[in-house]
Amino acid sequence: MSRAILLFVVVALVISVAGGAIGNAFGLGFLGSPISHIQLPAEPIMATPFVEVDNALIGDITITNTMVATWATIILLVTISFIVSRKVSAVPGRLQGLIEMVFEFFLGLSDSIAGKDARRFFPLVMTIFLFIVINNWLGILPGFGTIGWIESPENVIHHQEVAAEKDGTHVDLHSVHLQVFEGDGSIVFLPPGSVDNETTAEEFEQHPEKFTGQTPGLLVPYLRSANSDINTTLALALVAMFMIHWWGLRTLGIFGHVGKFINFKEGPIMLFVGLLEIVGEAARIISFTFRLFGNIFAGEVLLVAMAFLLPVIGIIPFLGLELFVGFIQATIFAVLTLVFAATAVASHGGGEEHH
Repeated sequence: MSRAILLFVVVALVISVAGGAIGNAFGLGFLGSPISHIQLPAEPIMATPFVEVDNALIGDITITNTMVATWATIILLVTISFIVSRKVSAVPGRLQGLIEMVFEFFLGLSDSIAGKDARRFFPLVMTIFLFIVINNWLGILPGFGTIGWIESPENVIHHQEVAAEKDGTHVDLHSVHLQVFEGDGSIVFLPPGSVDNETTAEEFEQHPEKFTGQTPGLLVPYLRSANSDINTTLALALVAMFMIHWWGLRTLGIFGHVGKFINFKEGPIMLFVGLLEIVGEAARIISFTFRLFGNIFAGEVLLVAMAFLLPVIGIIPFLGLELFVGFIQATIFAVLTLVFAATAVASHGGGEEHH
């Protein structure tokens, strides 16, 4: 049995290598497709950035794919909460048991770190954990990053020209790469074995007749992991730090909490220490933001690269890795919020005793 499994894995790996970008260099590549377009900013889910209601333009609103993923996470969490709360029983089912296990773990962790303040911090800490982990795990589902609308070559060239104008340079159309999708209607796709289905903006402008029955452009996905957008992770960091300082002000008072950062009474050394504390608070926001964003965005790039090099089987172990990383990053963000909150409500004199 073990030999059969090993043989299956070896055969699948060989087929994956031969069918991907590596095999394409030797005239194979029968499973691969062009590598996906990777972009740092979130992309709009439609070609026009405006939202029209009853034929009236409502503001300059851009709905991005990370916003849609955020709303999907919120809807999912609300739905699960409603289902579990409506059917609470003394003998929990699988879903209720899983939710209780997660809640008990974080409640016990909160008690061990924050003591008597644990119940006050727990709702925010638990919400942050659930929001981040669900967002991270949704991001690896099929359809994320692979289904969307096609940005036309004209728009791609225009965006490159705008960016070049800001930098004071000139666009080299030969370096602007486009994917070539099969079909020219409302539904287009990249079939297996289409690793070489790419062109340049220069070739498209010079020989548009070559692409009859095809659609050159770039895929802009409808869905993308929300935490791969730095705006989402920054918002989470700002909410966490705002609540941390709010709890500090409520517990120690204005002078007690602000005195940790601005202290004229205890000499120049403590004043300098207070200034360092201010820098440290800003560093926490930066650390919160870029740790989560960097890990999730890098994970998405890794999955794209492995799907390009080793289609089908190459991505499987990395999906498991991303599940683990998504859980760890959510836990780190939530636990650090809890630790910082416990530190914020501790006075100067009571820090060691509280710890």
